Amino acid sequence: MMNTFPPAPEAQVTLANWRTQPFNHWAFHHVREIVPSAEIPNDPSNVWTLNAAPRDIDLGTAVTGMANDALVILHKGGLVHESYRNGMGPADPHILMSVSKSMLGLVAGTCVARGELNEGDLITDHLPELVGTAYAGATVRNALDMRVGLLFDEDYAATSGPIIAYRQAANWNPVPAGTDPHDLRSFQQLLTKADGPHGGRFHYVSPVTDLLAWLLERASGLRFADLVSQRLLAPMGAERPGYITVDRKGGARGAGGMCLIARDLARVGQLMLQGGSRDGAQIIPETWLTDIMNGGDRAAWDTGDFAEKFPGLPMSYRSKWYVHHGDDPLVHGLGIHGQYLFIDPKRQLSIAWFSSEDAPVSEVWMAHVFASIQQIRAQFD
Repeated sequence: MMNTFPPAPEAQVTLANWRTQPFNHWAFHHVREIVPSAEIPNDPSNVWTLNAAPRDIDLGTAVTGMANDALVILHKGGLVHESYRNGMGPADPHILMSVSKSMLGLVAGTCVARGELNEGDLITDHLPELVGTAYAGATVRNALDMRVGLLFDEDYAATSGPIIAYRQAANWNPVPAGTDPHDLRSFQQLLTKADGPHGGRFHYVSPVTDLLAWLLERASGLRFADLVSQRLLAPMGAERPGYITVDRKGGARGAGGMCLIARDLARVGQLMLQGGSRDGAQIIPETWLTDIMNGGDRAAWDTGDFAEKFPGLPMSYRSKWYVHHGDDPLVHGLGIHGQYLFIDPKRQLSIAWFSSEDAPVSEVWMAHVFASIQQIRAQFD
């Protein structure tokens, strides 16, 4: 696919088909060739070397029959496993989808620590453009925890309605002829209807995270791509630059457009295992990471949008991270089409998992991934 010029029509990846099979097998690690993007620079003089620590890990059926593109496992900072499929290699950035939200959640912690904003600030204090929308009265903390009472149906199978206008605003879908498209910022001003109180149940609405990317730019004075570079990728020691998709006015798709190589995503997990520090330098505030583990509202989760996807599990959602509580805790980011970053504090594991699954969400492949992760974790007991 896309290996000749010009590509045969049936093999051409376009803005109209890039998130569907078989085109997504190529597209998810060539996103910047389809959607405009902004680079997230690393610091080549400060790369975090991952010591090779190969280990015979029984993957069982973890990747068998799955559209897994990359699997990287770190144990106590050592690289114990990495494998790539579907034409992807170690140097290829892959789209994180909504694991991008989790990266934003870490960067937000640096802004709070620097006094650039407070968790209790009203969104409209920073973005007065949104006075009169459904965001009125919502706080930064409400947005970080997906507890904004905003009417929006996150239906990935929809073929019309606000989610299609949202994708067009993000530059992710073609814009029909004669349509005057919004950008990500002007799209936010269309969201005027509430569906409940702010600070209530966990309510998953992706535009809320794009709003936070805009708010963090306003608070820090930095373009979002540069903010992620300066506060996370460069000081962490990322091996390669990343990038993030942008709309037609350069607005970052903080909710799902970030692209990193698998090793660098695993490095983010290792950084969290190290309390946010590397080589004595504090990159992400340790108190912020502790709050992710302990500060979530379990009642909000139990009455929220995703409780049925994890039946019976004691969970919360805090600062864009899913947290499994109990004696064997697990923290993870989750993105559609099979993107994950798993962090196991007890076993000191960081697992980056990239995929190009056909369905945006599938109970079958989600169950398979979590069962596979449990099998991998058990080998480090």
